[in-house]
Amino acid sequence: MPSSLALPPTVHSHSDLVLHDFEIGRQDHSDLKGHRSLLLWFTGMSGAGKSCIANRVQANLHKHRLHTCLLDGDRLRQGLTADLGFADDDRKENIRRTAEVGRLMVDAGVITLVCLISPFEQERRMARALFAPDDFIEIFIDAPLAVLERRDPKGLYAKARQGLIKNFTGIDSPYERPLSPDIVIDSAAASVEQAAHTIETFLHRRRCWN
Repeated sequence: MPSSLALPPTVHSHSDLVLHDFEIGRQDHSDLKGHRSLLLWFTGMSGAGKSCIANRVQANLHKHRLHTCLLDGDRLRQGLTADLGFADDDRKENIRRTAEVGRLMVDAGVITLVCLISPFEQERRMARALFAPDDFIEIFIDAPLAVLERRDPKGLYAKARQGLIKNFTGIDSPYERPLSPDIVIDSAAASVEQAAHTIETFLHRRRCWN
């Protein structure tokens, strides 16, 4: 016989949670860093250039001595969302978790860049709803499917065409084009530098930094 009985885990409801009023808030973080914080949400199909463009934007902002964090989908799936697959419900949870982390980073005064395919309009709206209207910038990195299949840097489209990958966006799973993105980049026509410049110009007009 066991010497002690294992107690069941305590179940808490949201009504049990108490949000503490911490002394240091978002504005204090932003004042210390010398710039406002916000979230840049890069959406688009695989191979469109989300990560490349976000990487360039982050590097350029770093040159301005701005505090940034880049949450890239491939890296997140190695840790935070490693338990999720690519079925619709898993994709939704992937977006929810990433958006929640993004909100924490923005509250910490950091300009946060998120790169996720995020193929469904409803889930992108869910992510946007976590932020104040001026704090969420949706950036649609667009390119025709034919261009993406020619690029295919990871060989994923070829595998999806062969049936080796299921639920692949653009092949056997849809991508819903954003209805009202803040920025649209045609990555078939614009270089990475041109795309980054367009985004940085938009941010400067929003007075994200002096």
